[in-house]
Amino acid sequence: MERFEKWLVISNAAVLVSFLGLLLTVMLAYPLADALALPVQIAAHMGTLLFAVGVKIAYVARLAFLSKLGRPVH
Repeated sequence: MERFEKWLVISNAAVLVSFLGLLLTVMLAYPLADALALPVQIAAHMGTLLFAVGVKIAYVARLAFLSKLGRPVH
């Protein structure tokens, strides 16, 4: 059980980091795009896709660890 607690904390942190990265890359890719060079814009768009996948994977992991710990899964 202690192992699942550790992984739950890690998955919660991964959701937060991925979400913040997603917000940053969306800001770079859209509202601030005029101020950035084309390679940076391309990297921001790719980052948007990667961080969105990170949010989804981390959230599914979070749900799995909540389930393993017998806590309510919402």
